[in-house]
Amino acid sequence: MLNATRFVPAAALLAALLGVSPSARASAPMVKTQAPGFFRFMVGSFEVTVISDGTVKLPMTKLLAIKPEKTSAALKRAFLPDEVETSVNTWLVNTGTKLVLIDTGAASLFGPTLGNLLPNLKAAGYQPEQIDEIYITHMHPDHVGGLISNGAIAFPNAKLRIDKADTDFWLDEARMKAAPESAKGFFQGAMASVNPYVAAKKLETFSGETQLVPGIRAQPSHGHTAGHTTYVVESDGQKLVIWGDLLHAAALQFADPGVAIQFDTDQKAAVAERKKADADAAKNGYLVGITHVSFPGVGHVRTGPGGKGYEWLPINYTSNK
Repeated sequence: MLNATRFVPAAALLAALLGVSPSARASAPMVKTQAPGFFRFMVGSFEVTVISDGTVKLPMTKLLAIKPEKTSAALKRAFLPDEVETSVNTWLVNTGTKLVLIDTGAASLFGPTLGNLLPNLKAAGYQPEQIDEIYITHMHPDHVGGLISNGAIAFPNAKLRIDKADTDFWLDEARMKAAPESAKGFFQGAMASVNPYVAAKKLETFSGETQLVPGIRAQPSHGHTAGHTTYVVESDGQKLVIWGDLLHAAALQFADPGVAIQFDTDQKAAVAERKKADADAAKNGYLVGITHVSFPGVGHVRTGPGGKGYEWLPINYTSNK
């Protein structure tokens, strides 16, 4: 048998001649990228694909309407820092006859770590031209920014549907001029994203509870914004309710639904809608989809210990659809 130790000096000599140390040659560089951001599951006969627009760090101790030290302590118990890496999830529903996108992410409106909707949509096997309808939960920049790509309409064949209360609010030039400087960017982002669809006559508004296509209906949940909307997806006795921004900080707002966030236009109404949504989801056991819960943001809600607050149970991961 050959003695392997005889070859060690030769290997070291070769490495020296090449100018590479043996230890350096043995290690691989870090890749530092994630896999394509999509997750697929079925709701009855409907195929639902959650598509990640990316994540963004949010300073929860500054944003939540409770004492910073209380926020920090709750985040620490959940093994999270004060700046929470927060998901931005979007939802693609294939009913078999319609391809519906719910929310579009931020594109370039909310920082460099977002704007991944289009590449992840393609990685999931779809093209922007295939989208038939787009439903917006509300017109904050991290939900409408992806409507536009490189200054043009990103989904050329899609009809855009938004609650009229939200378009009346965010597309109002006079309201923007009267708003504080810190809020003007929200108006500008909404106008830049939605007005091209208005000009192309692709925007259709609705008011109140509305059946948009068979199996998908809009359900008013005003408070976070003037026209914030949840979307109910139902097929073959199964149900998914897409909450949008009824909740931002899972580590706090499930246990205490009364905690508001600065992004809420009407904090009292937003809290009331969250409590109502929590109670209904816990009672009826259907799936819930949430934009800013860790990707893919799909799971169930149940009543918390002793009947106090609620708990979030993420969907069990599967590599099969």
